[in-house]
Amino acid sequence: MSTSLERDYAFCEDVIRKNSKSFYRAFSALPRQKALSIFAIYAFCRRADDLADIQRDRRRLETFQETFESFKAGITPDDPMWRALRHTVEHYNIGLAPFDDMLTGQRMDLSFEQPATQTALEDYCYYVAGSVGLMILPVLSKHHRLLEQNAVDLGKAMQLTNILRDVGEDLVNRRIYIPREIQLLYGYSDDELRRQTVNYTFKQLWEYEARRSEFLYKKALMGLPLFDADSRLPVLLAAVLYRQILTAVRDNHYDCFSKRAVVPKARQLLLYRQSSEAVRNLRGNPL
Repeated sequence: MSTSLERDYAFCEDVIRKNSKSFYRAFSALPRQKALSIFAIYAFCRRADDLADIQRDRRRLETFQETFESFKAGITPDDPMWRALRHTVEHYNIGLAPFDDMLTGQRMDLSFEQPATQTALEDYCYYVAGSVGLMILPVLSKHHRLLEQNAVDLGKAMQLTNILRDVGEDLVNRRIYIPREIQLLYGYSDDELRRQTVNYTFKQLWEYEARRSEFLYKKALMGLPLFDADSRLPVLLAAVLYRQILTAVRDNHYDCFSKRAVVPKARQLLLYRQSSEAVRNLRGNPL
């Protein structure tokens, strides 16, 4: 790898290190080229996500989409993220359709409305997160075509976890991701939500989505034996560390309005040891 390309990848590594310590920790365990490729894909997603979530700038997101159209046509912008991404997609022969899907998800965020149904919520989760699973899959497995549904399920599980962790933060930003039909099913009113009421009804509603998320984690990890041997531990770690956020919310007595759930360092270390042992003794689904 040339010195200039190393600098490009270092730029991407800095992006993930600053923005997602859990993902950085999990995927740093990969062989170096695989890790750098994950970092490049993350940097692409981070840039698009920031345009939608932080800047909420439709024009700049459209410009980013136009730049990506040029990238698909073989034109690489003079930018470290784009250069590293070019090397990554060519090295692993990664299809670009999931990148387009992720950008569709960012546009959905810019014109956000509360999902009417669970199906609508999970469709959204595919576009913003399941698509990312498909992006990184060829880096992690030679059998990636057999694992596409697993990758989508893992991305959706993680996005549901994000939603369940960030209920209060999203409410401040006038976003309610819990589907309207689920809110009505459990009888949790808009007024209770505005008042950030954590009662039995809210806990039941929250657990409905948490169980769905946990089911998708388990379903996704059934494919773990088909990941490359050097990629199984990072994939498992990313899943179990993220899934543990749900436990952290429960430990906070379901207060996801005023507290941000964090997995304690001691628990992270325990999960690392347990995951390492599970991968060593892998016989099908370790969980």
